[in-house]
Amino acid sequence: MFGKRKSKKAVYDKTGKIPVIRASICTGEKVAGFKDGVTGKFEDLMVIRTEADLNGFLEQYDVRQEEIRKEW
Repeated sequence: MFGKRKSKKAVYDKTGKIPVIRASICTGEKVAGFKDGVTGKFEDLMVIRTEADLNGFLEQYDVRQEEIRKEW
């Protein structure tokens, strides 16, 4: 009853989208999301503060570490 919750994969249409982590040069803040490959529009989904946050993003949206691009 009070056990650990099983994480569910987020239902998110990744068709034509590129997983991206945007990092601020000034503050170091990181935001993970998906960028549209055609329009270049970025949709932020999660703030990344720790390695656990990054792992949560990877698991929740079924993304591999190698797929993620970094933008400044």
